[in-house]
Amino acid sequence: MLTDAPLRVLVAGSDPLARRGLSQALSDHAELEVLGPVGLSGGLMGSLTQAIALHRPDAVVVDAGPLAGPLPEGLNSVAGVPILVLSPDADHAARALADGAQGAIFRDGDPARISAALTALDQGLMVVDAAFAEAFRRALPQHHAPSDDDFALTARELEVLALLAEGLSNKEIAAQLGFSAHTAKFHVNAVLDKLGAASRTEAVTRAARAGLLRL
Repeated sequence: MLTDAPLRVLVAGSDPLARRGLSQALSDHAELEVLGPVGLSGGLMGSLTQAIALHRPDAVVVDAGPLAGPLPEGLNSVAGVPILVLSPDADHAARALADGAQGAIFRDGDPARISAALTALDQGLMVVDAAFAEAFRRALPQHHAPSDDDFALTARELEVLALLAEGLSNKEIAAQLGFSAHTAKFHVNAVLDKLGAASRTEAVTRAARAGLLRL
């Protein structure tokens, strides 16, 4: 949904006070239209799926609560809507990612960070808190668990990668980093080649899966 319209976000959680506070905090961001909040007492197959059918949100943020309790059942069944889970620790994040969430960040992150993560999910990216990188690797299939050493990006290439994740063009990357558009193109091609990606979007997705991107 790359338009000027606000991102329609459904807020869900098991703690009524926490989900109400999260809804109010996110409502202060003009780029978001907050729906809900929705309780999870009925599980994801109950109240949340009904709310998704009713409101048709662009993304869902699930507040896991202050304790690393079990995730609601049915996370994989909520198809077509990207889900960001606010996790209290890495183990909880690993379970969320393995169960089908497209993003996991610390639940004590500020609203601006959560908003940025939701926007990235809406653009088709996966978002993983840097502290959860290893948890994300554990959530991947064992036959494909990339590491930083597999890609061996230079410090400059990591800078270029971060700007790619922001959607910047080669010209804009060149302006940000102080070199020519030709040099920017060279670095972008190097990043794509090392990540084995056919496009900029695929490169960002692969990098996120490897924990190379910091939100």
